[in-house]
Amino acid sequence: MEQKDFLYTRMISEQEPRIKYSFSGHESFQCRQLWLKKGFDYIKAGGSFHSESAVVDLGVGKNMVASIRYWLKAFNIVDNKDEVTQFGELLLSDGGYDPFLEDTASLWLLHYQLVSKGVASTYFLIFNEFRKEKIQFNKDSFVNYIKRKAETEKGLGFNPKTVGDDFDVFRKLYLSSNDDAKSGIEDSFSGILTELGLLKSMMQIREENGKRSKQDLFYIENTERPTLPPEILLYSICSNSAYGASISLHSLENDINSPGNIFALNRAGLVSKIEEAVELYPFITYTDQAGIKELQFKKEIEPLEALRLYYEI
Repeated sequence: MEQKDFLYTRMISEQEPRIKYSFSGHESFQCRQLWLKKGFDYIKAGGSFHSESAVVDLGVGKNMVASIRYWLKAFNIVDNKDEVTQFGELLLSDGGYDPFLEDTASLWLLHYQLVSKGVASTYFLIFNEFRKEKIQFNKDSFVNYIKRKAETEKGLGFNPKTVGDDFDVFRKLYLSSNDDAKSGIEDSFSGILTELGLLKSMMQIREENGKRSKQDLFYIENTERPTLPPEILLYSICSNSAYGASISLHSLENDINSPGNIFALNRAGLVSKIEEAVELYPFITYTDQAGIKELQFKKEIEPLEALRLYYEI
């Protein structure tokens, strides 16, 4: 197959996704360990989140029913019509790749879906933009960031309480209870992505008008991410319609929804994952000519094919 036959169509507009901002829908509940499987099975059995019996069928309160539905959409398990996606079917069906999310790779996949799909705007913004502006941050700095953004972007409504509550859910979803002494969250109620170790916390001592106070700060550090499989990295690259058959290392580090942004990879970690993938799979190469570093695909790979490389081989 000639290269022109499999080049992806690259559109500049794809680098700046049209976003319908949303900071609510979760009813202030972070997604918990078994919610996605519970909600997936409910939909597959013909259930409806609008049914009066949903509370009984799912065994949770009314607000939690709405929250489960929200997280199914945010993680791309169901679409806007509450119909199961191909990704959701492959991952969570009985006999699927990982229905009970026992593999850390599946958590990285869900994290990628959450950030890249943009259903939950806080995650898209924090990983792609905000953490570059504020290396250390808290709820107040995030709320102020959204306030400033709303002043310049049409269609971005701003409610400080709604945005602040959304940040609190973000924190509970990612921050291990061991790192969050202030939260007192039991492990059984922790968010499903805490195991990834993406969000860290620290205590800052502030002194103002002669008085000292403590302040919680959070940060997402770019590291090598040893638990991230190279196949999941390939999936994220193949899923990004802005990428073509040749992608510069700079783009893989810095573009919107790039693996560098979403997985918080430093350059050494990104290059290491790429080199590992090149060693495993002959359909990709990594070149460094005249200082230009590029990942190149010798043939087109569908995103779900990249998942099969991990789960089925």
